[in-house]
Amino acid sequence: MNNEQLEITLDALDTLDSQSSMIIDIRDEFSFEYGSIPNAVNNPLDKLKQDFSVLPKDKLLVICCKSGQISDTLAEKLRENGYNAVNLKEGYYGWLKRKMTDEICADEVEKSIRKKFSKTIWSRFTAAVVEYELVKPNDKIAVCISGGKDSMLMAKLFQELKRHNKFPFELVHLVMDPGYSPVNRSVIESNARKLNIPITVFETNIFESVYNVQKYPCYLCARMRRGYLYKQAKLLGCNKIALGHHYDDVIETILMGMLYGGQVQTMMPKLHSTNYEGMELIRPLYLVRENEIKRWRDYNNLNFIQCACRFTDNCTTCNNGNTGSKRQEIKQLIANLKNINPQIESNIFHSVENVNLETIISYKRGEEKHSFLDDYDTD
Repeated sequence: MNNEQLEITLDALDTLDSQSSMIIDIRDEFSFEYGSIPNAVNNPLDKLKQDFSVLPKDKLLVICCKSGQISDTLAEKLRENGYNAVNLKEGYYGWLKRKMTDEICADEVEKSIRKKFSKTIWSRFTAAVVEYELVKPNDKIAVCISGGKDSMLMAKLFQELKRHNKFPFELVHLVMDPGYSPVNRSVIESNARKLNIPITVFETNIFESVYNVQKYPCYLCARMRRGYLYKQAKLLGCNKIALGHHYDDVIETILMGMLYGGQVQTMMPKLHSTNYEGMELIRPLYLVRENEIKRWRDYNNLNFIQCACRFTDNCTTCNNGNTGSKRQEIKQLIANLKNINPQIESNIFHSVENVNLETIISYKRGEEKHSFLDDYDTD
């Protein structure tokens, strides 16, 4: 087999017959959910390594990963085992970069928020803003954009809120570049231009700093990112930073704390910063479901990046601290429980709103721990 038969280009991908070929995306489930090539089938690398038999031998298998490196090795291994497999040159990110040349009508995207997704996204966004008092007169908010679907939608929602302008507040659409590859940086900038989001970009060397950290580099990276965002936002005169965590992040965090951390806690809708005086973190997508965000993305034919860190540049999963895999386990657990009880998600969410301290053995407030025994024998 010559070199031309070992890989396929993105242009040639469009000419393939769907009946005789299949695109196999070997990225992890989390990355695949964020975006994929149309009609691709997700078979994560870790599972394929254990069992090739899930793949058909009577079709041309186009193996796709993030950048075309890991998939090249797997395609070779599959050929050795009798499969007709080729590597997709440049991988999913190559396809995504080409996709960025498609035109996006920002007006239509904005209209979809006001019309089609009025109840499921816009109303829930404004409900969180009002219920948790996230935006107040004269706030200057740094809307932190990572480049993913959640933060990009949050930016558009804030722009819509600004148009209503019931009271004065300011927005800065802040993008931190912790050391993105040129492809990742270009995807973020291209999406921002097409969606009419006037981003302010600042650069750090966070990826370089945590690259050689062996234990929990993702946790350290996240902590450093937040610190830099607070610092830059304050330099720009902001008093708040807005992050794109949504309803599903909240309920997953509740279960993760219970099952893996042995504690009852939740992701709060807003927090005062302990290190940057006068700064506050807000989560305006707190009541918005992730499936609705995906529907908004797909309805508008948008494509975003997932995790753009250096750990994933070679198609590995960003699970160095096992946070990603545990969150995936929790996602699957909630999905399974929902089959038994359709109210399971709202029940998890409301469980931290309806805490009865009289039935709690002990709880902490700050550093002070309280026990039910403290006043058990008092009238």
